[in-house]
Amino acid sequence: MNTPADRPSPEPEVGLLQWFHIGENDLVEQVLEDLSRLGVRHLRTGVSWADYLRPEGEPWYTWLLARLAKEVEVVPSFLYTPPSMGIAPRTSAYPRDPKWYADFIDHVIGKSGQHFDFVEIWNEPNNLSEWDWTLDPAWYQFSAMAGGAAHWAKHRGKKTVLGGMSPVDPNWLDLMFTRGVMQYIDVVGIHGFPSAWEFAWDGWSANVAKVREVIERNGSQASIWITETGHSTWRHDEFAQIQSFVEALKAPVDRVYWYGVSDLDPDLDTVDGFHTDEREYHFGIRKSDGSPKLLHRLWSLGGIETVRRAVGYPTAHTHSREERPALVVGGSGFIGTNVADRILSSGRPTIVFDSLARAGVEKNLEWLRQKHGDLLEIHIGDIRDRYALRPVVERAGQVFNLAAQVAVTTSLDNPIDDFERNARGTLNLLEEMRRLDSPPPLVFTSTNKVYGGLEDVKLALRGGRYEPESPLTKMRGIGEDRPLDFHSPYGCSKGTADQYVVDYARTFGIRAVVFRMSCIYGPHQFGTEDQGWVAHFLLQALKDRPITIYGDGKQVRDILFVDDLVDAFLLAQRHMDRLSGQAFNMGGGPEKTISLLELLDLIERLHGSTPAVRFSDWRPGDQRYYVSDTTKFQEATGWSANVSPADGIERLYEWLGGRPRTTVAQPRRKERKGVAL
Repeated sequence: MNTPADRPSPEPEVGLLQWFHIGENDLVEQVLEDLSRLGVRHLRTGVSWADYLRPEGEPWYTWLLARLAKEVEVVPSFLYTPPSMGIAPRTSAYPRDPKWYADFIDHVIGKSGQHFDFVEIWNEPNNLSEWDWTLDPAWYQFSAMAGGAAHWAKHRGKKTVLGGMSPVDPNWLDLMFTRGVMQYIDVVGIHGFPSAWEFAWDGWSANVAKVREVIERNGSQASIWITETGHSTWRHDEFAQIQSFVEALKAPVDRVYWYGVSDLDPDLDTVDGFHTDEREYHFGIRKSDGSPKLLHRLWSLGGIETVRRAVGYPTAHTHSREERPALVVGGSGFIGTNVADRILSSGRPTIVFDSLARAGVEKNLEWLRQKHGDLLEIHIGDIRDRYALRPVVERAGQVFNLAAQVAVTTSLDNPIDDFERNARGTLNLLEEMRRLDSPPPLVFTSTNKVYGGLEDVKLALRGGRYEPESPLTKMRGIGEDRPLDFHSPYGCSKGTADQYVVDYARTFGIRAVVFRMSCIYGPHQFGTEDQGWVAHFLLQALKDRPITIYGDGKQVRDILFVDDLVDAFLLAQRHMDRLSGQAFNMGGGPEKTISLLELLDLIERLHGSTPAVRFSDWRPGDQRYYVSDTTKFQEATGWSANVSPADGIERLYEWLGGRPRTTVAQPRRKERKGVAL
């Protein structure tokens, strides 16, 4: 315990906070796994007095405290009066006899006290929703209840934490000294949510200083902890969550508990009611579906230092204000990285706007940063947050929108999230462009999935691959005159965005081009089973892992090396005045096709072996044959796809770390000079 003259350690201990409902055993195990992965040894949780008295309550909490204590130091917060015992029938009321609260804590100490050293007395006692001070205007009842419980907890050998003030209120703390509560308190807790509820926030140091002044003036030796702080990502601002986290760790306190591990279950009520305040549901470092947010990913990747480094991304522009940079939305993804690299390599300043939502893309961002230095400007934000886009769109000279949810299977699991990212996110960008007097020109990437499953295209099996029976389709591929037929939520969301871009060009005069893309591959692609199948197959071979093929493997795609795609993007920007308002099919075309089984044969020649293959059912909207007819774009710009599948796949294999057993490609052409900007 610190003396008043002691300075708290410059690096506070870090803990996490998670409340559990009775029966959430699986969540307990997930949280413990997360704590281990993150290297966190402290957990704060609640013990509800009201729930404890339910028939299943005591066994649950007895198990919970024992289970948590096997892995971490747990600090239980004892709160919530059973309504039948309160002066009013609600959990925020004081008990009719203040001694009952001390008896409850004594009972839990007797039952489970070997599992914890600290006892937290209530939670946010100056917050009306947690302690109804309208029933206890001067906190007399709270003082009697809390003081008695703290006295008895210390008698039982426990250290005590005064439930965190929310908001921080030195006058309230002074009152607790006057009432005699503080003589039994070892730690003063404070809460603060500067990005959510603290509208008059003046920083952690200032608030801690106010609390420390009261403690020292009253001759107390109590330590100060931040027992609860966090950032709600209800506006999808996961980078702001990181910034708030790093700021909290600078506070001059001994311990910080970050709230929380997991978002709240969206199907359950909060203390204030069912979704009456959407912010309450999004404080976790994991989403309610279990997927990690950016803070969790970076923290688990390299510890808190990795999180701190992310806050240091260069967001200030060093170029002249007259020079309008290129803006690559989704610029740390596979295609975005290649686009940004090409533009930066030409000497033009470039803004990368990305949420870093996909695992691994932070490596792309770091690569761009190391290669291009101050010419690169980084903004971590989410396209679903319209106002995060505004400052970068206002300065952009041209825009490439590559941000998207890209997997059909993911869209089937979570259609709303898919829509928000693909359709609403694109509309946000268009609206931010529309408000400008002179909007920058836009290249938008759509998908061949807007044409649906192509069931009416008659196919025949020839040589182990599907081919169209129509000679014209076989020679040219699928053209832009094909009727739109959105299949799967992914097809619907991308198709919606596709049509919004075309219509904003027509209705509002925004210069924009849509590319309906086939299969793109190349360096900086971290392929998965759902997306980026060429890279996925190569990665599985390199890791000696099996591959699942949906369908029979004879389905055919045209594949386009990313360098050729970037050429097309830059040509579209150069010829924007002629091309605006049009959609173009983009891929390798009929001369650059491959089936899944043919890719496996090529991998065997490169790698010396192929992964084990499992076959599964066709997925909704799967196309047995899709080849882009790129004639329209070729005739408009003179573009052509130059990299052969054999050459491109070998180059990707080498980039992924493979050493070709035998060269399968034709002699490589000379390094491209690239399309002029």
